[in-house]
Amino acid sequence: MRILSVDLGTSNTVAVLSAHGRPPRVVEVDGSATMPSAVFAEEGGTLVVGRDAERRARLDPTRFEPNPKRRVDEQTLLLGQDVVPVNEALAAVLRRVLDETTRQLGGDLPDEVRLTHPAQWGPTRRNVLLSAARLAGLTGPLLLVPEPVAAAAHFASFPGRAPAPGQALAVYDLGAGTFDVAVVGATQNGFTVLAEDGLPDLGGLDVDQALMVHVGREVSHSDPQRWQRLLRPESTADRRTRRALQEDVKAAKEALSRLPQTEVPMPEPFTDVLVTRGELEALVRPALLRSVELLGRTVAAAGLSPDRLAGIYLVGGSSRLPLVGSMIAEKLGIVPTSLDQPETAVALGAHHVARDGISMRTQNVEGQVAATGTPPGFPPPPVATVPGTPPGGYPGASPYPRAGYRPAPSNFPSLPPAAPPKKDRKKLVTGVAAVVVVLLAAVATYLFWPSSSSSATTFSAAECQQPGAVDPSGFTGCLRQLAGTIADGQCAPGAGTGDIAPPEDENIGVLTTCSAPALAGAQVTYLHGVSAAKVKEYTDRLLGAVGGNQVRAAWKGNGLDGSYSSASARSSAVLVFTVADRPLAGIVYQKAGTGQAPLSAGDLATYFEQHVQPGE
Repeated sequence: MRILSVDLGTSNTVAVLSAHGRPPRVVEVDGSATMPSAVFAEEGGTLVVGRDAERRARLDPTRFEPNPKRRVDEQTLLLGQDVVPVNEALAAVLRRVLDETTRQLGGDLPDEVRLTHPAQWGPTRRNVLLSAARLAGLTGPLLLVPEPVAAAAHFASFPGRAPAPGQALAVYDLGAGTFDVAVVGATQNGFTVLAEDGLPDLGGLDVDQALMVHVGREVSHSDPQRWQRLLRPESTADRRTRRALQEDVKAAKEALSRLPQTEVPMPEPFTDVLVTRGELEALVRPALLRSVELLGRTVAAAGLSPDRLAGIYLVGGSSRLPLVGSMIAEKLGIVPTSLDQPETAVALGAHHVARDGISMRTQNVEGQVAATGTPPGFPPPPVATVPGTPPGGYPGASPYPRAGYRPAPSNFPSLPPAAPPKKDRKKLVTGVAAVVVVLLAAVATYLFWPSSSSSATTFSAAECQQPGAVDPSGFTGCLRQLAGTIADGQCAPGAGTGDIAPPEDENIGVLTTCSAPALAGAQVTYLHGVSAAKVKEYTDRLLGAVGGNQVRAAWKGNGLDGSYSSASARSSAVLVFTVADRPLAGIVYQKAGTGQAPLSAGDLATYFEQHVQPGE
């Protein structure tokens, strides 16, 4: 059995291969255990990756993207004059790994491929990763493994380190692009994520930027105009100089993990800058404090306290900073552990995850759509179980207020539970009466509401080519099929807010608008158009008016299928979902409120799939 595990990281990619009964080993690409995840677009359209891409970047930095994984929420990359889909850029990185692996296997392909991903990635991001894998030529079973689960498995592979079932391990993952933290519980079959969180604006790249700003403060006064040209390069020469300076700053940061001080070589006319470890730590301490505090909150959210953990495991190249370990020990009273090479821990650990212990929520997402995770304030999505989980979850487990938290097994050490509330007999009787009233109303609705308007009724494409009769809420039968349970809420004919209403003299079809569930300042408008062309013209106009980056994917439900596009700007966000074979569309529209920005395009996509997309 030939198994390939790949950790496609923000800055570097690591691959691990086991074949011919031998232990897992790191696949060296270009003579190194880590391959830069960078891509460079040649003028002929060919994508060059890794160290070759970094070398080409010196010729034309505009055609270079050092961290394509950080752009996963964007549809495309602009490299020079070429527009490159993000999944093709990631596929180029994976293809380079596959080519080297195939060469080492004598031309054979691996029998199974495991791809790791941040625990907080939703189905849309995971789907981009799977799409890239298929484009890269990775065939056969593709398994997705959450990075903290892989890290915990690597930790447990060392003698005497394996947590017993019922124990939990905290994984502190400070990579190049993001900070992720998770509490992982050991079960009979492997590991399950009990709680997870992260900071998208903290990683090694942000440490590099902080050091760059510090260096600039030291030298910019001698030639402010020249320094501004470095920060905002306009010529190829300036871009090359900036790229070289960024590499030197990164090298200085890495050197300060080993040395008390080092120098950053500066381009002319500036003099070299001496930086000390103390200066770097002063720069990053506030950001690292945020990460340690989040670690403590995540441990508490899992129902644990730090002293009940089996350990705190440091992974990710940026966790090499000595300040990381000292701050965790100072704030939480636990000395964290760093084993082997933190850059390779996740890829190696993916090999040790038992196949039946991989959480099912990471599988079967090809062709599905969702987005980057649950936006703040939304109810968490349904939690899939891992093998061995009792029906209905573990007894005594309590829900957590943020998406991503998992119920813990009953044998996990936990904080003392809150005292149960006293029963109120009067409230119980009132509740029973209310339930009876609701049931009677539901029966009456079923008996007397016209069947053609029922949300359970499905219509053919031919029946939906033109708007039909409209019910009191403004729905045609076809629109009610598209709306699903949303049609049972507060709905009224028309386009709702005037911001998205078509011109009064333009007949585009039947419109009705409903309140958007669980999203302040938002509405959902449904359109049964007079033609598919009118629907496209109207929805394209709405997306164009918002502008910004877009998230696109497919959807299906209630016997319908189609695609959606979401866009977000400072003042508003809009998501349009259309049906493939009929002139039907829905529009989720959110306007910025006082002190409240609209959702990002990715978060709006998540909201759509959890609250608006009709179910099967």
